[in-house]
Amino acid sequence: MSIFFRISLLFLFLGLLCPKGEAQRLLDKRSSFYTTVGISGAKLNQFDNLLEERGLTGLRRRYRTIGLGYQTRINDFVLGMELFQNRSAQSRLDDYRIGYRTSRAMLNIGYSFTEEGKFQLIHYMSMGVGFLNFQMLPEKRPSNLDDFLANPANGIILRKMDIHKGSKNFGGFLTEIGFQLSYDFNILGRKEALFVLAKMGYSFSPFEGKWEMNQMSFDNTQAGAFFRVGAGVTLPDRNFFYKDASVSFQLLSGIHFTQADAFNEQLVQAGYEPLGGKPSNLGLRMLVENGGFLYGADVFNLSNSGSANEQREHSLNSLRVYAVAGHKFIQFRNFSIAGLAGLGFGNLRYSLLQKNKPDFPELFEQRKFDGYLRNSGLMGKPEIMVEYGMPVTKRKLFDLVFSASLGYELALANYRLGEFDMANYMSAPYLMIGLGVRP
Repeated sequence: MSIFFRISLLFLFLGLLCPKGEAQRLLDKRSSFYTTVGISGAKLNQFDNLLEERGLTGLRRRYRTIGLGYQTRINDFVLGMELFQNRSAQSRLDDYRIGYRTSRAMLNIGYSFTEEGKFQLIHYMSMGVGFLNFQMLPEKRPSNLDDFLANPANGIILRKMDIHKGSKNFGGFLTEIGFQLSYDFNILGRKEALFVLAKMGYSFSPFEGKWEMNQMSFDNTQAGAFFRVGAGVTLPDRNFFYKDASVSFQLLSGIHFTQADAFNEQLVQAGYEPLGGKPSNLGLRMLVENGGFLYGADVFNLSNSGSANEQREHSLNSLRVYAVAGHKFIQFRNFSIAGLAGLGFGNLRYSLLQKNKPDFPELFEQRKFDGYLRNSGLMGKPEIMVEYGMPVTKRKLFDLVFSASLGYELALANYRLGEFDMANYMSAPYLMIGLGVRP
């Protein structure tokens, strides 16, 4: 695999160093925002061997993938960001269901083989970080919070780079090598275009042993061929220099003014330590603007975590994904104020895990150590966003964007953990600060 990686790296840099000719002297720009779905291969070699030694069938070897991405092109150079999750098919063993999933945040660097136009062929490399969750839990889950807190040992949950404790825990260097094909379709009366894309390639962890848990290698969960298709909106070069059209990307972080006070009372009554403070937040925003009209997507991850007692640790985690739309009602030079509304999906997961578990194969034989409760549903939010764009470089290749957003999240579903109502925890005001780029 290292030879393939070196050849691809050489191929990429040779392309970047060799302009296509006279047309390349002009500045070509493009910016895009998209979502993808797909499949990829993965295999737990050591765990499959453990099952086969006991006369059992190995796990299924295919991921289902869903992702969100941003990409900008300046001449032939392509730079982007992609966040996606891979989820394995579920395998059954006795009364247990076995599955694993990985989340990855990747920075893409690429080179376009084609001139700026409706069709694009791009070779790219990705470098990033990830998260791994492996679980073996009974099909029948606890339905009552008191019963769960009294006996949380239902199965096995192993996590590496645990983002349930916060997105800052993403880690473990990962790489991806691939090709991207895309084609634009004009949208009548709009400066942006609809584009469809396909990605294919190979992902892997370049350092052996980085994804080992309880003396079992899970490196293969991060390696395999993939194929993803998707669609999104792009601002092509022919429309890029309209003053009021852009596609921006921002990192978000802030404060959600909520605390799990009522839930903490249940934890204390069961003999556990409460979850302290307000949930931390880290996420992404991708936003398209055309004539003051704004639309795009937000994704962010809220979390509280800590020690439950001497034997166990716990976390309360919620992922939020929104489709957002709105309008700028004040624009003065590089300063603007906009109103946004969002409708999306939220989940809520409380995990109670044993701190010290035995290694495999003893872990597999005993099985009862960990457990969690979860729920999901619709979320909505109104928001006011204040934004300032600061031009960077004399040629104004992009603006550095600073933003502050004040809003209110509203739970539109019954968020219950073991019949305990958590809607008040999910509904709360928030303040978020953003930093990003707008080509």
